[in-house]
Amino acid sequence: MKDKVLVLLAAYNGKQWIEEQVESILKQSNVDVRIVISVDVSTDGTEELVQSMAAKHPNVEFLPMGKKFGGAARNFYRLIMDADIKDDEYIALSDQDDIWKNDKLCRAIANLDKNDFYSSNVTAFWENGMQCEIVKSQPFVDYDYYFEAAGPGCTYVIKKAAYLELRKFIIDNQGPVCNIALHDWFIYAFARSGNYKWYIDNNSGMLYRQHASNQVGANNSLRSIFKRLSLVKNKWYRAEIEKIIELFPLSNDRFLHKNIHSGYVGNLKLMFHVCRLRRRSRDRVLLAMALALNFF
Repeated sequence: MKDKVLVLLAAYNGKQWIEEQVESILKQSNVDVRIVISVDVSTDGTEELVQSMAAKHPNVEFLPMGKKFGGAARNFYRLIMDADIKDDEYIALSDQDDIWKNDKLCRAIANLDKNDFYSSNVTAFWENGMQCEIVKSQPFVDYDYYFEAAGPGCTYVIKKAAYLELRKFIIDNQGPVCNIALHDWFIYAFARSGNYKWYIDNNSGMLYRQHASNQVGANNSLRSIFKRLSLVKNKWYRAEIEKIIELFPLSNDRFLHKNIHSGYVGNLKLMFHVCRLRRRSRDRVLLAMALALNFF
């Protein structure tokens, strides 16, 4: 008997790509898949296309349309709160513009045998044909979940029991949760702070489309690095960390709480412990620079 997977897909002005993405999900091997789509008010006919796909495929559904969310994270929070969980055993998140390899979900399920949450590396690709492997499977460190996500949220697959706890937390804390700008970061923080078991696969299960409207995208160019540094310098990054810490405070651990609120001296102490804050070496170097320059 095939495992049943609910795929939550957030869409916005995605008419150009969403049909190809949905087809790649429907072609997943060895699973029974059901797709629920939430469309942020669009201007390119995405709503009409989604309705057409739902009429064509009985396992494609959509939530009531006409709501403005203003970002992917709030659209995903809406999906998590409002999409019906039927007899689905696993829940996956999907962007509107990627292409999933046929074994993406069955590979995730195999690795969820002894874990609660799954994510993976991705293969970024551009319209000119260029591709680049984005590696997110570095070992966990003490505080990484306060400083980064496990990887792109479109790789996340969650066991039902853990998902229901995540859903309950979002419903019970809807205000502060919906104020967190990146849903993938929030979900990772929820899981790690709650001692759930998370597995990051070093295999890429999907093609991760890169284009001008990506909210974050692949961090593999000088342009993307400078974009992220500007977010650090403008204190956006620090503000998001503080929201995460407030939502998931550490018990009996003064290191992070004390130093995050101790000005430049706290920054220097964080800098000397940067290996406990980020998983990837390059990200550690960039964060250490930001801390030393008091950008953070």
